Amino acid sequence: MRITSQLICQAADQLQGFVGLNRKTGQYIVRFSEDAFGMDVADDGIIPVSEFVWATGPEQAMTLKRESIQLLLDQNIDDRINITEPLRVYMNRREVPQITAVRSLVQRFADQLPG
Repeated sequence: MRITSQLICQAADQLQGFVGLNRKTGQYIVRFSEDAFGMDVADDGIIPVSEFVWATGPEQAMTLKRESIQLLLDQNIDDRINITEPLRVYMNRREVPQITAVRSLVQRFADQLPG
């Protein structure tokens, strides 16, 4: 199977869980419920993992940050957060520039049907 940038972006958007910055240790931690962080992570600093790996780029584009994906890989919970083969390929191909893409919200067909 050929891994394309589209498959890599889809894999990033399918990541599961939440990330928060632990104020005491200064390290990012991953949890699987927003309620599981406790007092050491500010409520407004909790973000979905699928958003954590993207950083604002030029104009309306965003960049898929290898550094953020590596932080997730270092926690050794790949299956639980749904790190799949396209993201592993992306991480192993360091000679290829980071992906920059314009992301948009896509509504499901059922959400578009009149009530």
